[in-house]
Amino acid sequence: MANPSKTRKSFSQTGVSEEIPHFSTMSDASATPAFNLANHFLIAMPSMLDPVFGGTVIYLCEHNAQGALGVIINKPTDMSMDTLFERIELELAIVPQADGTRPVMFGGPVQVERGFVLHNPPNVYSSTMRVSDELALTTSKDILEAAAAGKGPEKILVSLGCAGWSAGQLEEEIGRNGWLTVPAKPEIVFDVPVEQRFAAAMKVLGIDPAMLAGVAGHA
Repeated sequence: MANPSKTRKSFSQTGVSEEIPHFSTMSDASATPAFNLANHFLIAMPSMLDPVFGGTVIYLCEHNAQGALGVIINKPTDMSMDTLFERIELELAIVPQADGTRPVMFGGPVQVERGFVLHNPPNVYSSTMRVSDELALTTSKDILEAAAAGKGPEKILVSLGCAGWSAGQLEEEIGRNGWLTVPAKPEIVFDVPVEQRFAAAMKVLGIDPAMLAGVAGHA
């Protein structure tokens, strides 16, 4: 899985920076942008015509002066949790807490061979970033080993890849009417069916998706 101590490289396009920031250990004011969107949803606007990000909801895990990192929560792959466990050669000691038939998400176009796991605290693993009191992100394999043994988090969403923005890139995309933002709700990440997550995130804003127009705004 991803090593957050290393800088990740990728193409320069919407939601993909040349240098994806690692999990930040900075806590001073200089690391905070004008508005901090960590623990928020990014909801793609109709003006977002990018084939990767159009129609997506992204859970933003980190946002600071160095950039931002998030995971798409409503774009499933054709791989199930059961298949993932088989591919990484984890033997299920008991029936896992996570439904094995649930799909693994496509988390974004950065490091698509790596795993990014959203889950509820308080579990902490080798590489865990606690985003809020209700959500954390882990990028180390030990969380899947714990899940296979029936000792993992109660709530879990596994994705391959992530989305990342360099300094100022996300703010620019929001300014170009690319995204709506709203404080995240864990139940949308973990409990709402995948195909309903976009509409559910929009309803947090009080907006009917059918009435959405390509105008800027955030909560």
